[in-house]
Amino acid sequence: MAKALEGLKIADFTWVITGPLSTKWLANLGATVVRVESNKRLGLFRTYVPMAGGVVGVNRCGTFAEFNDSKYGMLLNLEHPQSRDVMQRLISWADVVVENFRPGVLDKLGWSYEELRKIKPEIIMARASMYGQTGSLATVTGFGTILQAHAGFTNLVGWPDRPPTGYSIAYTDTPSASYLAIGILAALDYRRRTGQGTYIDLSQFEAGLSLIAPCLMDYTVNGRITRALGNRHSYASPHGAFPCKGDDRWCVITVFSDAQWQALCQVMGEPVWSKELRFSTFLERKRSEDELEKLIAAWTVNYTPEEIMKVLQDKEIPAGIVREAYDLLDEDDQVEYRKSFKPLNHVEIGPFRYQLPPFILSETPPEIEKPFPCLGEHTEFVCREFLGMPDEEFVEFLAQGVFE
Repeated sequence: MAKALEGLKIADFTWVITGPLSTKWLANLGATVVRVESNKRLGLFRTYVPMAGGVVGVNRCGTFAEFNDSKYGMLLNLEHPQSRDVMQRLISWADVVVENFRPGVLDKLGWSYEELRKIKPEIIMARASMYGQTGSLATVTGFGTILQAHAGFTNLVGWPDRPPTGYSIAYTDTPSASYLAIGILAALDYRRRTGQGTYIDLSQFEAGLSLIAPCLMDYTVNGRITRALGNRHSYASPHGAFPCKGDDRWCVITVFSDAQWQALCQVMGEPVWSKELRFSTFLERKRSEDELEKLIAAWTVNYTPEEIMKVLQDKEIPAGIVREAYDLLDEDDQVEYRKSFKPLNHVEIGPFRYQLPPFILSETPPEIEKPFPCLGEHTEFVCREFLGMPDEEFVEFLAQGVFE
C-alpha cells in the first residue's frame, strides 16, 4: 500500500535536531527527502559524539544517524557560483524546502522565499530558528541548550537551595520538530485546496513557551513564580525517586490523594510510623517530607524497581522505573511490543537501531526504509534520477567543485 506521504518531495537544508527530526518523520511516512550538505562547512552532528566504536569520522555519529534515516544525501556548495543552476533544479523538483540556519543565511546566498517563488510559485518553505525570522533577537546565534534558559526551563530544574541546573540536552529542539512537521502538513493541505504555496516561520523559543504554560498561567493569574523543587511537587507527597535493590537502581513514586496514600501504606505493610499524626494529611506530610522520604526509602531499598512499580501500579499508585539506555533497548517489553526501533545495517558503522515516529497510522504505518546517508552518498543519484541532469553535465559540475 502507498505510504501516507508518498509522492511528496522535500529539499532538506536542515541541521542539528529540529529540522532533521521533522523531515525524518515525513520521510518515515513516505516522503522523498534529499538532505543537502556541504563538506565546506559540516553540520554539527557530523562531528559530534558519540561516534560508533569510538572511531572518529563524518559518517559515524550516532546522533546524526538517529535524526536522518530514510533520506537521500547529497553535497552542494551553495557559495559556488555554478551551484545556482543545480539549486534551481532542486527547487523545481521539490514540493517543500526546509531549513533551520540562522535567519538571513540563505537570503544572503540568494535563496529567500521570494526567490524560490520565482522558480516555483506553489513552493512551501519552512524555516525554523531560535527566535523566528523577525524581531530584535532573530539573528542571535545559539543552540537549544542555551535557548532552554531563555525559554524558562533552566530555572525549573534543580534544587531550591542550589543554582539552576537545566537539562543536558537541547530541550526545545525535539518539541519544535513536532510543530514544524505539523506546520508543513497544514501548508500542504492549504496548497491542495488553493494551489498556493506558503511560508512557515517557526520559533523554537515560542515552541518552548508552550511547554511551560502552567507556569505562565500561574504567574498571570496568581502572581506566583514557579521555582525548582528538586524531585518534589507542590501538590503531591511523597513525590520523588527512591533507591531500590541493585546497583544504582531507582523507582519514582507519586502520591496525589489520601486514597493513594492509604494504598501505599497498605502495600508497605501498614508500618507503625505511617499512623503517626505527622503523616496523616497532605499538609502534614509536606511539613515532614524529609523524614517521610527516608522512611519510604528504607522500604523500597529491599525490592527491585520492577517489583516496586508493579505492586504500586496494581494499586493505582503512580510509579515507574528510572530507566537506563539498556533498559529501554534490551529489556523493555513495551518498546519491543510496539516495535519502536528498527535495526538496520549501515555501510560504515554497522548495525544501528533507528527509532520510528511515536505514532502509528493504521493503514499506512511509518517505516524506516534505509539507514542515514553517508556524506554526499547519493549526490550523483539525486542529480541524475531526480533532477534529470545529463552525465556530462554532472561530471562538469563535479570537476568545478559544485558538489563539495
